[in-house]
Amino acid sequence: MIVTDHKPNLVTVAVFGEFTLADYKEFEEQVNFKVKFEGPTSLLFDLREMANFTLDVAWEEIKFSRAHAHDFRRIAVLTGSQWIRWSAWLTQATVDAELRVFDEEAEALNWLGEAAPAA
Repeated sequence: MIVTDHKPNLVTVAVFGEFTLADYKEFEEQVNFKVKFEGPTSLLFDLREMANFTLDVAWEEIKFSRAHAHDFRRIAVLTGSQWIRWSAWLTQATVDAELRVFDEEAEALNWLGEAAPAA
């Protein structure tokens, strides 16, 4: 299950339990809408409560990252998992955005806020 939220220049996604393809498609819709109407945005993925993900999610993430390589300012990933850290590193190769992995939400939000365009 996922919970998504969007604010100016930021889409936040929190994953709880298994991350399914239906969840990923919901995330894609949010980002596509945001990018279409507001331009490049930043992302915060909170994966601290994710139990696992399906193989089709991994494949969809690869396709999505390649299709949206220029649509993100910064991507912050919250996780304690070494596997997810490694996966984030691989994603960095397919997007222009800065990508960092964090343990603490406050640090991630602070870093993402530095990338927000001046109002």
